[in-house]
Amino acid sequence: MSTSAYNAAAKPIAISSGDPAGIGPELCLQLTAHFPNAPLVVLGDIEMLRARAELLSLDVTLNAWEIGDTLAHPSAKILHVLHCPAGAAITPGRPDPLSAAGTLNMLRTAANGCLNETFSAMVTAPLAKNIICEGADKHFTGHTEFLAELAGASKVVMMLATSSLRVALATTHLPLRNVADAIQYDDLIQTIEILYQDLNKKFTIASPRILVLGLNPHAGEGGHLGREEIDVIIPALEALRAKGMRLTGPAPADTAFNPELLEQHDAVLAMYHDQGLPVLKFAGFGEAVNITLGLPFIRTSVDHGTAFELAGSGRARIGSLVAATQMAIELVDGAQSNAPKTHHGKSSL
Repeated sequence: MSTSAYNAAAKPIAISSGDPAGIGPELCLQLTAHFPNAPLVVLGDIEMLRARAELLSLDVTLNAWEIGDTLAHPSAKILHVLHCPAGAAITPGRPDPLSAAGTLNMLRTAANGCLNETFSAMVTAPLAKNIICEGADKHFTGHTEFLAELAGASKVVMMLATSSLRVALATTHLPLRNVADAIQYDDLIQTIEILYQDLNKKFTIASPRILVLGLNPHAGEGGHLGREEIDVIIPALEALRAKGMRLTGPAPADTAFNPELLEQHDAVLAMYHDQGLPVLKFAGFGEAVNITLGLPFIRTSVDHGTAFELAGSGRARIGSLVAATQMAIELVDGAQSNAPKTHHGKSSL
């Protein structure tokens, strides 16, 4: 699969359009201009997408596509759409819980298509968790958890990437006071194994090098600023190094993100959300990609939310969705070539 040459045998990449009242649909409508030769299929309510294209005067023709159809040659002005009814009348900027069931069905369709190899990967535009909880599933906690359960994945790892940096998380959306208790030996072992394996298999890096951050200031200062490094992180790293993994750390977070050190590694593992992601988003805000590791298929996503206040205005920026789509294309290419790279440091989006 390539953005420069069309491969008629390539399986399409599914692009879920997110909350129908958010900015996802209008960003999806603009994708073909950036990827005129890529086999992309957008999942969403086709009439909603037509209305949004008309509202924004976007020069794109929507072609109704169904699973099993041959994908016509891509074009900068033709967008293939797998119709997934929204279940409600949609007004940009006004989220409606009545659309929640339709949004979940769209995600389920994309993920099942990846599992049965109808699709080669999936890219997700943003949705609103509270709308899903109010209208369809009060236990819904996010894209990642929903897809993990659907795929039967016991554990997944969140990693964000820019053109020069990859940061994975040992814990994700937890109150800060709960983070230390969540850093457990077995869970940390599993997290690093998933990160290592997917850097190898999905990013085709032959022998990944991972920079692991400590939890406490100065990585615990020999136990004077906390014992999590001594009791949990160091033993986990030693056990994995004994298996041949190339791991550095635990490193103090305040000095880890220097260019020389980052250049020697393929990814950074941060212990919690706001330890690693502020640096990454500063480096590439609006163009970062969220990749879910540990799934049996490729899934990338944008690094921003639904931005209901921008929906229908034409002011929403497409950079992150373009980067997420480009990343999915490259990961599919890498999986098909099955040729591990040996270099470290910067990624390619």
